[in-house]
Amino acid sequence: MTFSETCNKIFADTIALYHEADNVDATVSNPYPEGSVEHTLFAKNWIDAVQWHLEDIIRLPDIDPVEALALKRRIDRSNQERTDMVEELDTYFLQRFSDVEQLPGATINTESPAWAIDRLSILALKIYHWDIEVRRTDATEEHRQRAASKLAVMLEQRTDLSSAIDTLLDDMAAGRKLMKVYRQMKMYNDPSTNPMLYGKKA
Repeated sequence: MTFSETCNKIFADTIALYHEADNVDATVSNPYPEGSVEHTLFAKNWIDAVQWHLEDIIRLPDIDPVEALALKRRIDRSNQERTDMVEELDTYFLQRFSDVEQLPGATINTESPAWAIDRLSILALKIYHWDIEVRRTDATEEHRQRAASKLAVMLEQRTDLSSAIDTLLDDMAAGRKLMKVYRQMKMYNDPSTNPMLYGKKA
């Protein structure tokens, strides 16, 4: 099984598991050994699934403003957790390819493997939910056809993205691509770098 196939299976299983309860506050036991890359992939996709539904909830037109602000803060925390998980995955790849001898002329990819996998995780959620739109019995035929057209594009995109990820990993293993990571340097969550926070007077 290729790495992308492992990702796609874990993501599909995780999304299905989330929808058994379909509740942003549901708890889950990670089925993979702690410290394994599979454990991180599951945890990453679970965060994405919860955040997907938080984004739906916050768009309710009659939502209480206080509740909306609390949800926005929760989404911010989720985004930080998501970034942390991506960096954890890139740390895995850094270690995996640390002993590879780079070939002359080895190049850097436009994004790290983990950020490509992040896109694959989000795409899995899009596919799941657009498939629901295709099968909605309370929607018009026009709506279902439009959804089916979008779903077909996303399925093709998953195939292409999966292939690109596996090719990138093969190139890194062979020394044709450099495994180099620039860590996210977000400022707004850090009280020492967000001027709206460090500028506040006690």
